Amino acid sequence: MKKTSWVRTAVAVLAVTMALPAGAQLVQGKRGSDDFQIGIAGYTYRKFDIDQALKMAQQAGVKYMSIKDFHLPLASTAEEMAAFKQKLASYGIEGYILGPIYMKSKEQVDTAFDYVKRYGINMFIGVPDYELLPYVEKKVKDTGIKVAIHTHGPDNQAFPNAQEVVDRVKDPDKGIGICLDLGHSVRFGENNAEILKKYKEWIYDIHFKDESAASKEGKTWEMGRGVIDYRPIVQVLREIGYKGKICLEFEKNPMNPQPGVLESIGYFRGICDGTK
Repeated sequence: MKKTSWVRTAVAVLAVTMALPAGAQLVQGKRGSDDFQIGIAGYTYRKFDIDQALKMAQQAGVKYMSIKDFHLPLASTAEEMAAFKQKLASYGIEGYILGPIYMKSKEQVDTAFDYVKRYGINMFIGVPDYELLPYVEKKVKDTGIKVAIHTHGPDNQAFPNAQEVVDRVKDPDKGIGICLDLGHSVRFGENNAEILKKYKEWIYDIHFKDESAASKEGKTWEMGRGVIDYRPIVQVLREIGYKGKICLEFEKNPMNPQPGVLESIGYFRGICDGTK
């Protein structure tokens, strides 16, 4: 390097250094958001192919994604699944769970468990019809694959809330637990902090979002603009030592979800950082 170039570089570095205020506050150690495994639900990107979805998830800075069957069809072979997981890994993302998978017959239950077994994980998000629960319990026992039942709030679907799962399954040791949708819980008129404490041994997975109203009419909203106060939720997640994933499911603006995704992920990280 020529001397003049070296001098210019040194002067530039010195200028930047001098511009910093004395005692500038820098991040020390872990951020509060590092306590949680933050991901995104694949349903968020339902209008996009997997490469587009992964690029957006990567842009959001998340490392985990729940995988829906429109991105990885139920009939996928083991070889196709291996290639799919390799693609995810190239973006620094883990497809940690499959689903939600809706099951309305024993054949669909079998298909779901075979699909998850080929993928090589021990849990999926499922929504079986009520009369299929005994058969699902048998499949869990036979395969060792757990089922996290997704809650749906007041939308006239099976399993509106955590209490319904508990009442029907009865025993948390059966390997059937809950994928708790925090937005739907609020739309059902429930307090998420209380639910998390009461059913902590049942919670396998969590979907988070904000809502425009605490009623059936509520819709997914950008985090921080809706009605849900996430500060007590994050505090309880720390109190109960929650170690599972917590994924944004952003249902708003399916053709252009990314602005809302980035705003929501950033807001949630800020809440986590501010309550550590």
